[in-house]
Amino acid sequence: MDFVMKQALGGATKDMGKMLGGEEEKDPDAAKKEEERQEALRQQEEERKAKHARMEAEREKVRQGIRDKYGLKKKEEKEAEEKAALEQACEGSLTRPKKAVPKGCGDEDDEDEESILDTVLKFLPGPLQDMFKK
Repeated sequence: MDFVMKQALGGATKDMGKMLGGEEEKDPDAAKKEEERQEALRQQEEERKAKHARMEAEREKVRQGIRDKYGLKKKEEKEAEEKAALEQACEGSLTRPKKAVPKGCGDEDDEDEESILDTVLKFLPGPLQDMFKK
């Protein structure tokens, strides 16, 4: 029976034996080859990381040139300055700093209100102006 099977497979019995769960031939240099392969993979990974580090350094140089040209700051620098300014403003205070009241809000003079009314009256027709002036 074994002879018939060999003839039918045409000499591919070694591979078929492995597929059917037979014993594999042990390569005496298999461990050495696997170690070399792993070393080659490690080396390729290191080269890839070095290449990416170089490329990122070049990109950062270009970014810094743009920042210098247009007077921009890095996000981290901007946040650090804002935090320092906030801490400096809050020094000795237990509460957060008060926000400044925008110009035109809050305490206004009555004169300003009158000038607004006068401005509105200028755009009204004549009879309506007379009614509001009385």
